[in-house]
Amino acid sequence: MSNILIIKHGSLGDITQASGAIQDISENHLNDNIFLLTTKPYFELFKKNPYIKDVILDKRLPRYNLIYLYFLMKELKKYKFVKIFDLQNSSRTQFYKKILFPKAGCEVWSSSYTTLPVGKDKNEFDKYSVLERFSHQLKTSGLNISNTLLPNFEWASTDINDIKTQFDLRKYILLFPFCSPHLSIKRWPYFNELIRLILDKFGNEYKIIIAPGPTEIKEAKSINAINILNNEKALDISQLTSLIKDSSYIIANDTGPAHIAAHVGAKGLTLFGEHTTAAKVNIERERFKAIQVNDLSKLSAKKVLEKIEENLR
Repeated sequence: MSNILIIKHGSLGDITQASGAIQDISENHLNDNIFLLTTKPYFELFKKNPYIKDVILDKRLPRYNLIYLYFLMKELKKYKFVKIFDLQNSSRTQFYKKILFPKAGCEVWSSSYTTLPVGKDKNEFDKYSVLERFSHQLKTSGLNISNTLLPNFEWASTDINDIKTQFDLRKYILLFPFCSPHLSIKRWPYFNELIRLILDKFGNEYKIIIAPGPTEIKEAKSINAINILNNEKALDISQLTSLIKDSSYIIANDTGPAHIAAHVGAKGLTLFGEHTTAAKVNIERERFKAIQVNDLSKLSAKKVLEKIEENLR
């Protein structure tokens, strides 16, 4: 029995998308121990993943922090990993490779760098969709895959009956109107107008709710929807996953919760502007669709409602 390491630092959307690849790695190494290196926001979450034996914390301190770097590398070396699957594929993880396995190819260190298609450089390869890149990486590394292109994030869910009882949540439409401040290009500006149209159309059939993140709680007061918190705090990732999974419908900007919705089988819609495409991030599924426009400010609430009506019932 050998030790295998997977590296996946974040973000939430990326974590969600990597679930299928992690499952395939595990199922191709049933007689080995699978460990995962991740960051603090996802450390406890990954402990719930049934395909991972244990989780190792990377604080991701600056590379010039030589003391931290020394102890992290010492920690990794003690496991005597025979294979590393780098699903982060960042300059930082390439730096780790140069320390741990400087001369290794994909037979030891599997990454998008060590498995590049013949005749393509990294910039060209990164134009592929996220899941296509994972698929190519794992197949080139000798794995049989059946889950990479169809990630399932339901393992992350938990029991939220107490929260649903507190807010009397039976049939509800869940909105995600926020995004990271530095990615405001992803933000659709007409959620309050959409809420009014939904209420006019469906009356009291559905509750309209939002589940703000820790930095969004204050801003959430500007949205005319029920604010779902747990003891005045934002839901954790597992609680959020369950809230999404049990919803009647999701409407979201291109954010982490939208990716959760896509990969737990939720029904819903995500809104894309010019920042990227739905195809590039593999977010559309049988029940979860996207509207793609050049300018989100020109996408009307009425148009979004029409799409919701097509899919809600």
